[in-house]
Amino acid sequence: MKRLYIVVSLVMVLGLVLAACQTATPETIIETVEVPVVQTQVVEKEKVVVQTQVVAPTEAPVAAGESLPRNETLYFNGQQWGPVKCWNPYSSNCNNALGLAAQDNSRVPMFETPYLYNMMDGKQYPLLADGDFTWNDAHTEITFKIKPAAHWSDGTPVTADDFAYTWASYIKYNTNAGNNYKDYIETVEAVDPQTVVIKAKLNEEGKAVNPLQVGHYLSGAYVIQKAWTETLEARTGGDATAFLTDVAEDVVYSGPYHKFFADETKVIFVRDDNYWGQDASMWGKLPVPKYLAHQIFKDNAAGSVALAQGEVDVSQQFNSNVQVLWENYNLPVSTYLPEPPYGIGASLPTAYYNLTSNGLDQVAIRKAIALAVDYDTIIANAMTNQSATFDQVPRSLMNPTPGEQAMYDHDAVADLQWAGNDIEGANKMLDDAGVLDTNGDGNREWNGQELHYVATCPNGWSDWQAAIEVVAAAGEKIGIDIVTNFPEWAVYQTVVTKSDAPLPEGYDIFMMWTDGAGPTQPWGRIRHLLSSEFVGQEINWNGNWGQYSNPDVDALIQAIPGETDEAKLKEMYTELVRIYLTEVPSFTLMYRPQSFHTVNESVWTGFPHQDDGTEPPVPPLDLTDGWSIAGLYNLQLVNP
Repeated sequence: MKRLYIVVSLVMVLGLVLAACQTATPETIIETVEVPVVQTQVVEKEKVVVQTQVVAPTEAPVAAGESLPRNETLYFNGQQWGPVKCWNPYSSNCNNALGLAAQDNSRVPMFETPYLYNMMDGKQYPLLADGDFTWNDAHTEITFKIKPAAHWSDGTPVTADDFAYTWASYIKYNTNAGNNYKDYIETVEAVDPQTVVIKAKLNEEGKAVNPLQVGHYLSGAYVIQKAWTETLEARTGGDATAFLTDVAEDVVYSGPYHKFFADETKVIFVRDDNYWGQDASMWGKLPVPKYLAHQIFKDNAAGSVALAQGEVDVSQQFNSNVQVLWENYNLPVSTYLPEPPYGIGASLPTAYYNLTSNGLDQVAIRKAIALAVDYDTIIANAMTNQSATFDQVPRSLMNPTPGEQAMYDHDAVADLQWAGNDIEGANKMLDDAGVLDTNGDGNREWNGQELHYVATCPNGWSDWQAAIEVVAAAGEKIGIDIVTNFPEWAVYQTVVTKSDAPLPEGYDIFMMWTDGAGPTQPWGRIRHLLSSEFVGQEINWNGNWGQYSNPDVDALIQAIPGETDEAKLKEMYTELVRIYLTEVPSFTLMYRPQSFHTVNESVWTGFPHQDDGTEPPVPPLDLTDGWSIAGLYNLQLVNP
């Protein structure tokens, strides 16, 4: 009977947790939850309330004849989907989530950057670099030193030649990093073995084209060993395709972990106990877990089950209604924030308009739809309150972090902001603009055609699908027919990222992401939302997928990186917010964490939490990205 109570209890809680995820069958859940548990039960008014403390298995299979000690292994989910393809840090197609993600907060367990970005305070902290970087007086060159202790996994020192050769290889082989920074960086030079100088590209006035992007390179791109790169070149014969697709099993790295095992079911990293970072000039010790392990789950549902059972320590996936795990069932599960929205909302998933669709070239129609959307329902249902509301953080172009919120004048744009579900205001706006239902069928017309739109996002992205359904529902309340369509991601991404052709029918309103927190923000996010430089690109993964163009916006985007006066910067950002909220080429549907960061403290404790006293604060980025990796040094076993 006790076993039955356990099964029923976990079925109920996981039903709540998975409500916005792909549904698992009851048979699957019952089979999965048959693990050892220590449990107590309380009978109250004929209702059984079960509190469970999960005792995770002591070992997890690795390969034939091998196993991992649970008290030395930190388990992840939500980052790796599908098997690893390669270990090549020059490649953009390795599907190696624990090892490779050069981004605003670069993933650094295996490959490292000179600096680590910390989204909590907006600072870049030295990693391979020795101390802060400096700009010259003209603000055209950055200089930094390399820590003398820094060395590669083969024991050789990290030198300035490695930095210079990495940059040259990024450009020579047309890598993502090269493409991302080649318009802003002229050269990366080795002045001496320990000194690196990065020279910016200059405009006609002799000023750096974009100092923000030059600074971003320091924490956004890996340094790769020169000697290994030459080995890679030799075996690929200088062929760019072969160079980028090489599996690179022999890669040399500088980080604290490297490959231990990988197949279609799991990926495991093992600590390098010779890691240079244990030197007093950096961490002064090794990271606590010996192994980082990521089981490859088939879907969010399976990952959520494993989190509840204590088989996952750090979860980077959307676990809907996550609070029931601790509020209702007293499981040792927590998020960075103890109350909604539970995480730091760093990115702004956005509904873009196809500006070539009938009527969507009209501001009144675009804004009316945006006014009518019930964002509170999106946040409550699609995000299960894992997003701040637009009453709490009024819409702009900034994420909810204090640093970005301080960068525009809230009062100056308050009359343009909206929190949603304003049906009366939306209908009046349409009426005043002459967008009317002239034939009495309940549907408004423009240019003699009834307004009919398709709102779309990828199939299987359950929280996005729920949000798009709310957008469609808003149309009915204001006389605009909006239906939904959910193509597979393989089709969706091909259509949306092909900006040199008009978006086809079925993509009138569509959902995509924005930048999160990083060294160039909020400028980088605004650029990707609004800059016309992306209009007409054959392949466009950057942004402005609705093809909006405004010369005034472009001028501001171009001017901001070179401006150092904080008051002028605030004026520029405020003007960009004013234009965006006035013209509404797209509109934010929710605030979303940079990474979902939910932890189960059955085995490990010491994870980052709000006001936990760490200085500088460790961001909730799953102990792998940017300064978040500092969290690996703070972990402790619950039962040593």
